[in-house]
Amino acid sequence: MTSPSPEPRSRSWAKRLQCPVDDGAGYENTYSILCSWRRCATGMRTGSYESGADAKTPSGILAVLCGWMGSHHHVGFTVASRSAWGMRGAFWPVLNRVMTGCVWMGVQMYWGGLAVRLVLNAVIGPRFIFMANTLPASANVETANLICFFLFIIALLPLLMLPPERFQLPFYVASAMITSTLAGMLLWSLIAAHGAGELLATSTTQDGSKLSWNMLYGLQSFISGWLGGVLGQSDWTRYSRQKNGPLLSQSVAAPLTVCLTAFFGVLITSAASALYGQIFWNPFLLLLFIQTKSASDAATRAGTFFAGLGLLASQLSLCVVLNSVSSGMDLTTLAPQYINIRRGAFIIVAIGVAIVPWNLVNTASTFLTVLQGWSIFLAPMIGVLVADYFTVRRRALHLADLYIGNPTSAYWYTAGINFRAVTAWTMGLWPLLPGFVRTVAGVEEYSGWDNLVRLNVFFGFTVAFVVHLSLHMLFPTRGSRGDSPFAKTDHGLLKDEQILEDVEKKI
Repeated sequence: MTSPSPEPRSRSWAKRLQCPVDDGAGYENTYSILCSWRRCATGMRTGSYESGADAKTPSGILAVLCGWMGSHHHVGFTVASRSAWGMRGAFWPVLNRVMTGCVWMGVQMYWGGLAVRLVLNAVIGPRFIFMANTLPASANVETANLICFFLFIIALLPLLMLPPERFQLPFYVASAMITSTLAGMLLWSLIAAHGAGELLATSTTQDGSKLSWNMLYGLQSFISGWLGGVLGQSDWTRYSRQKNGPLLSQSVAAPLTVCLTAFFGVLITSAASALYGQIFWNPFLLLLFIQTKSASDAATRAGTFFAGLGLLASQLSLCVVLNSVSSGMDLTTLAPQYINIRRGAFIIVAIGVAIVPWNLVNTASTFLTVLQGWSIFLAPMIGVLVADYFTVRRRALHLADLYIGNPTSAYWYTAGINFRAVTAWTMGLWPLLPGFVRTVAGVEEYSGWDNLVRLNVFFGFTVAFVVHLSLHMLFPTRGSRGDSPFAKTDHGLLKDEQILEDVEKKI
């Protein structure tokens, strides 16, 4: 259903970095994608050890489904969303991803600052460990932590200058460092405590239906923490050289590494509680506490130095992979004439600083509850995307039409918006809102809405999937089946690339 003669304005929908990666010119192979998942899985995404090993299998399945368009058609999330939501409607899921990316960017940079402090504490010693705090209590951050926060940003900015296809080597190194750090912390804690401690033997304080619902809630809570990355899988799988290259990492490496990380994290926390009489689920806070207890001990400073380097590599990787670059890709869709991936990444960093993330981490428990509950908005979006591509389109796309912003496109629908996707997303969302509001408000009185929100990932995905498919069956659209190629000549991109090459040669 491609237009025989695309209008010049279609070029604003077809910027060079948004177009399909040429076959055979991908930059990711199975091993590099596997390392990417291992790096993210062993990273401390929320400042604590990830848990919920049983939940990673469904997360891996969703990642495979959402990344299929990227690995097979070489298009990113922003472009892939146009087939389901419409050329203009796709802005909505993109905005949701940008919002969550900005907030998580700020939070991850704060934890990265703590990693920098671990390193500086080990190098400088007691003078920095016990640096006087010159900020008021209302600032919700210590002077040393604030200094390290901006030092982390200085270390992060050069990485944002690299194009995505040049991340392999730095991330191989980061992956090895993170894995070594986790293994080192595990061995140290078990040897120092002469075992895993008593935390593993602690029995549950709940039983019956309450325990069952809370276990189910914990399962979906873990999945919800990964939905933003799952939804945007195509942003990275589009660089795969092999169409099935990401399958091994998404279906095997991701569940396995997260299971091991969760298990090792429990062992470290249990052993550390036997040593210090306190429970630290946060590795940053555990290592900082150790430094205050043994500030002058050379062995402690050496151990925490290398652990801090590993955690620093983890946070740099997370900030680049899950936040700045992926959200920067999304921003290119909102203003393609002015924003490329690099500029978008810098904008995400700036917003991450502007939200003052230490306030969120240290005080705003309600805000973090809202952020962690954002899955009620993302799960139906995944349902729409998967239903549209696998059942409505049957894994076939008119690639050229994804870059034509006028009624000649097969994905223009009504004024650029697919009402079927909007309706499906709304139906998957609204039943969850009462329970979500009650959770944010901290209402303790039982209600059936609470049980529904505990199933928000499964409910939102399933309802949106079924409604989207049903509406397309009742109200079929033209061009919903079949495929057609993408030609750069139709959008004037070959000339753009020649100009870019000439500029690079001059530089």
